Amino acid sequence: MFRQPSIPTATVGDITDDAYLLDVREDDEWAAGHAPGAVHVPMMQIPARIEEIPEDRDVYVVCRVGGRSARVVGFLMSNGRDRVVNVDGGMQSWEAAGRPMVSEDGGAPRVV
Repeated sequence: MFRQPSIPTATVGDITDDAYLLDVREDDEWAAGHAPGAVHVPMMQIPARIEEIPEDRDVYVVCRVGGRSARVVGFLMSNGRDRVVNVDGGMQSWEAAGRPMVSEDGGAPRVV
């Protein structure tokens, strides 16, 4: 029987300000609010843009609550990436922890 590898997970408190944070949410979610310095690649674009994701450093993958990002981490691991980590609780946990956020739509940063 095939076993999916366990998905490495980190809390928002584990992520340093200089970490590589890959946000895999959709464009409207990103525009509403995201972490400063995060890199935006929507989940469905990951296969076509995998070469943009660094292999030489830890990559923390985030979505709204952690489901999509866990699938992306699993995909990246199955494609030989071993330095990828799912952000537990996603941007909802990020916002709840009071971590910095910015928006692209002129409104106050928020998680949608």
